[in-house]
Amino acid sequence: MVGVQVGAGATGTVPWAALDHAALGLPATTDLPSARALDTLVHAAAGVAYLKWFEYRLAAAMHAELVEPFEDEDRRELDAFTRCAATIATTLSITQGAARTLLTDAVALRDRLPLVAECLRDGVVTPHHIRTIVSRTELIDGQCYAALVDADIARALRRPGSWSPARMEVMVDKMVHRRDPDAVRERRDAAKQNREFTVETGRDGMATAMDTRSAEDVAALAEAVRRLAEQVCPKDTRSKAARASDAHYALVTQTEFGCDCDRPITDCRYKNIDLEKFAATAPRIVIHLVTDTTTLDGPVPAPEAERVCRSTQHPARPDMGHSDVPLRPGADPTANAAGAETIAPKPVTTDPVTAEPDTTETVATETVATETVATKTVAAKPEFSDRPNVTADADRIDTAGAGDNSRRCEEPVGLDTVDGVGFLPGIGIISGGHVRDLAADPRTVIRPLGDGTDTPLPATQPSNPYRPSAALDAYIRARDLFCTWPGCNRPAWDGDLDHITEYDHTHPERGGRTDATGLGAKCRFHHLLKTFGDFVDDQYPDPADPSRLIRTITIPDGRTVLGPAFTGHDVHPGLDAIVFGNPPTPRKPPPKPTERQRPAPRTEQKHARRRQERNRNRIRNAPKRHPPDDTPPPF
Repeated sequence: MVGVQVGAGATGTVPWAALDHAALGLPATTDLPSARALDTLVHAAAGVAYLKWFEYRLAAAMHAELVEPFEDEDRRELDAFTRCAATIATTLSITQGAARTLLTDAVALRDRLPLVAECLRDGVVTPHHIRTIVSRTELIDGQCYAALVDADIARALRRPGSWSPARMEVMVDKMVHRRDPDAVRERRDAAKQNREFTVETGRDGMATAMDTRSAEDVAALAEAVRRLAEQVCPKDTRSKAARASDAHYALVTQTEFGCDCDRPITDCRYKNIDLEKFAATAPRIVIHLVTDTTTLDGPVPAPEAERVCRSTQHPARPDMGHSDVPLRPGADPTANAAGAETIAPKPVTTDPVTAEPDTTETVATETVATETVATKTVAAKPEFSDRPNVTADADRIDTAGAGDNSRRCEEPVGLDTVDGVGFLPGIGIISGGHVRDLAADPRTVIRPLGDGTDTPLPATQPSNPYRPSAALDAYIRARDLFCTWPGCNRPAWDGDLDHITEYDHTHPERGGRTDATGLGAKCRFHHLLKTFGDFVDDQYPDPADPSRLIRTITIPDGRTVLGPAFTGHDVHPGLDAIVFGNPPTPRKPPPKPTERQRPAPRTEQKHARRRQERNRNRIRNAPKRHPPDDTPPPF
């Protein structure tokens, strides 16, 4: 036996700093210009993803050797899994919990999510997203449709575009709900029965209270706490989180809440807030929920092609017949030779204030409503359809896995019905059963977006072509889900609607149209960053699919970053069927008296420069996204 010292400078190991940087694709020094430093950061991030994949593979190999042979009969308190994790924890000087998580994620990627693991290996997904994917797919472990969920997630990950943690959670939850409707309903029923209120004593005389309730109730409570916590002057000394804690306690106990600034009560009108008066005068709390008509109607029969598992990750049993048709690499394991049934989309949406079909009254009544009851709003969007959006990158997904491609699993998946989902801003995906529970609540107002025909909806308010109509406002927020800036988690319902090309109030005909293509959701920070910084965003229809948009952000050094890879179209594909009319043609301003020509103002010059840069970016990026037909494949 040979003893090897572990750690920095260990015997028999070569420090990373001594390796050949050129062989790793890294520069010899970090003293680089910002543009090249960014390029190296991107390359290093892909390297980190590969190293993390390699780490998972090594941990899975240790699990296979030290844990799996003893899993069935090991009943000791410190079982084989615990001892294997302890070995890793001791060697890497990490906690036992961190080592257990590493082992758990490694085994999940190997057995349950092999295609997702390939995405990590290829740098398609970053390591910090892996924990999200693994934890949100735990309940499908051991199920036959786990391979289908794995393929769905991997296909989505390989789409061009950026991901934020919130978009990643929504995407994974959507894929799980799509393949696991019955189990989701059972878990929700159990969760409702097991709601609880707990108190945990902490240190330094503090304690934590936790109330587990339905998502919509928590969203309403959080909004009420936020509104009350904002009733202070700028001199308040507490942090935002501390004010929210005090506001929550005041709401629960009906005790006083006020500003803690050092000014006298005569100078600060927020010293004492009357909770009853505040509740009576505050606008009502509106919770938006986006769903579709079929989800409101209930589950529908699943396509025949999806009732039997076709994955080669689970070979057919010897006593069962199996298909002799091989599943080609990159094929969707849910696809049948006869093709899957589809459900025609029927676009609808809702508004929280009135039930009439006129969607032009939505936004104004939302903002001035004075009812204090928390209202749950179901925004019904187009009918459910699971139309795949397969990109060129997705064709490289090897859904066949290991083994003989000609032998596929023939076990029933248990997917007899297909149910839709809903999207609750700030919460994420909720099940179809949950949506119908909310729809049955008497406080809920269902507001269809459109009448189900091809009649275009109004794009702007009649009196102001700069302002979007209520229908367009609801559509854009449901389409974007979150702030469209790469990596941002802010829900679209809490942000601004931004004209991608700046609206010219003096000469509206020059650009900045108020329509579905010209508007996008941004949080206030990124809206200000785009307006006053040197970042240039763009948004235009995808030539391959005009109903979808290509979004880009060009940073000051000229690098272009793609926008979100997952949007509301992927949650509710029927959004594609909603159309809006063209904005009204702006009237020409009256002629001005002849005067000496002056240079254009700085803002006008900036907007003109941005329009030119957007055009250059589109011309430069077009061949990359849509090469000519005679372009050879990238083999």
